[in-house]
Amino acid sequence: MKPLSAKIAGVAESATIAISNKAKKMQREGIDVISLSIGEPDFDTPRHITDACITALNRGETHYAPSNGIPELTGAIAEKITKENKFPCTPQQVIVACGAKDAIYEACEAVLNPGDETIILTPAWVSYEPCIQIAGGKPVFHAINPKTFQLDDSLLERVNRKTKMIIVNSPSNPTGAVFNKKSMQLVADLCEDRDIYAMSDEIYEKMVYGKEHISLASLGDMAQRTITINGFSKAYAMTGWRLGYAVGPKEIITEMSKVQQHSVSQATTFAMWGAVAALKGDQRCVEEMRKEFDRRRIYMINELNAMGYETAPAEGAFYAFVKVKGDDMEVASRWLDKGHVAATPGSAFYAPGWIRLSYAASMEKLKEAMKRIKRVG
Repeated sequence: MKPLSAKIAGVAESATIAISNKAKKMQREGIDVISLSIGEPDFDTPRHITDACITALNRGETHYAPSNGIPELTGAIAEKITKENKFPCTPQQVIVACGAKDAIYEACEAVLNPGDETIILTPAWVSYEPCIQIAGGKPVFHAINPKTFQLDDSLLERVNRKTKMIIVNSPSNPTGAVFNKKSMQLVADLCEDRDIYAMSDEIYEKMVYGKEHISLASLGDMAQRTITINGFSKAYAMTGWRLGYAVGPKEIITEMSKVQQHSVSQATTFAMWGAVAALKGDQRCVEEMRKEFDRRRIYMINELNAMGYETAPAEGAFYAFVKVKGDDMEVASRWLDKGHVAATPGSAFYAPGWIRLSYAASMEKLKEAMKRIKRVG
């Protein structure tokens, strides 16, 4: 038989999903595994959001919708971006995708030509590299300052004539760090000086603790060259709904729309009505979840530090990034096989020697997980 795609063969599977699948297999076998390996809020989707979706189903919103999203949702997103993220946005600059991951992939396809380089700031989320590779681009890795978890002038050395885009993720998955104004301005100045596009992944913008979230597109003229990625999975506990969006210059959104039209066609129609309710409805549910994440964050970081572990600044998202002694793959395997705690090795995020733990789990589970980790070491 003829060989399959060499391009896809060269793409690694998602480490976070692989670990989660192994943990679920052990659970099906009757093993009491506490999974802290995947970034999924343990809360139910707020009732007013699910009610809006059910209402939409009942009134027959089960047919094709505009590919970029229903007008009610693209309008609500544009309004939210203009008001909260502090840069101008019209509905024509919005595309609703099947999750933020889908929006990231579409953006890579829309912007990159074969061989174009995209800078990934490490530690980094696992799917940026495959999205770039599938689009034909070349990922280039640059480590942030390991002491401050911020950016410095060394980033300038990574740029060359082939650099087409830089990806910023703040708050960060996996570190939980939030880029300050100086770091964000460094990226903005670099992009404007060297004529580079930026992708700003802001999916964790609502999960910030004592810090300020800054949208890259709000700085200078960056709205003209930035694709802002966001969605509903994290802030509204809507992971299974698969709803994300991108905001950017019209010419980029137009190209992303072509990719969407010929692949998934559109996000699910009745689900989009739930997203409208999420943006337009009472936001106290978001703050309540954020406060609970903060309570868990403080507990977990204190427990890990008391055990002697060094942790990255947990300023946002819902992850504790833990520095371990020895091989992180071996440590993560030991925690899972002997302690029955599932965590993601830092090597998956281009950060060997670290492990990511999610505190998107009940306090009861977190306390038991800390006991198990302490026991197995």
